[in-house]
Amino acid sequence: MTDFVVNIDVDDVERAATFYVEAFGLRVGRRIGGAVVELVGGPAPIYLLTKAAGSMPFVGAHSPREYTRHWTPVHLDFVVEDVEAALGKALAAGARREGEILDLAWGRMVLMVDPWGNGFCLIQFTGRGYDEIADPP
Repeated sequence: MTDFVVNIDVDDVERAATFYVEAFGLRVGRRIGGAVVELVGGPAPIYLLTKAAGSMPFVGAHSPREYTRHWTPVHLDFVVEDVEAALGKALAAGARREGEILDLAWGRMVLMVDPWGNGFCLIQFTGRGYDEIADPP
């Protein structure tokens, strides 16, 4: 298997580091060149990368970076023991809630957004988690 890391573009890495530490209990692993902060404490390190609002995300991009709510096909799910408690911590750290807590066959979930417009979910597995709905092998 190939290892992976998670990179999140932000316009203020110190503010972002504070948010992710307070919201999810991650720790700052190291700082890299003043523009990158590594967060550890989860299954993969998260790197917060300083990218100015208004800068182009790639050559040929049609739209510049903006840190308002946006949609992307990739997001993070934070698996928590208690979705209500995790929701309170995330809100206190500056996240926004995007709906009610959902009770699903595999557990509980609430959709959220970080201060940079990145969507994420808080997930609390119950019973057998995703095995409750998984197709048999």
